[in-house]
Amino acid sequence: MSRRTERLNKVIKQEISDLLEREIDDPRLNNLISVTEVSISPDFKYAKVFVSVLGNEKDKTDMLTGFNAASGFLRRKLSSRLRLKRAPYISFHCDDSIERGARVSNLFEQVNSTK
Repeated sequence: MSRRTERLNKVIKQEISDLLEREIDDPRLNNLISVTEVSISPDFKYAKVFVSVLGNEKDKTDMLTGFNAASGFLRRKLSSRLRLKRAPYISFHCDDSIERGARVSNLFEQVNSTK
């Protein structure tokens, strides 16, 4: 991965997080949501955004539905904020790595408490 791709991934992640915090009023996106990773294609046309939310499966599907509804708005805002010739098409994907990490941490605590 080139330095430019890495920098763009990082900037897109920061900008989407900022837009979530300040400009999006969708109730489906008001939960504790964190953007965990962004992966942009080598031609900069497509960006996969991985997001995580703590909650049940309904919360996750509602979150993805909200993101899909807001993807055009986010793309327009990214285009103007980053001054890109063409903003990438954004697809959102659920990332459960935080929940898996919490489960592993709980397992470690259980093992340590039984000793």
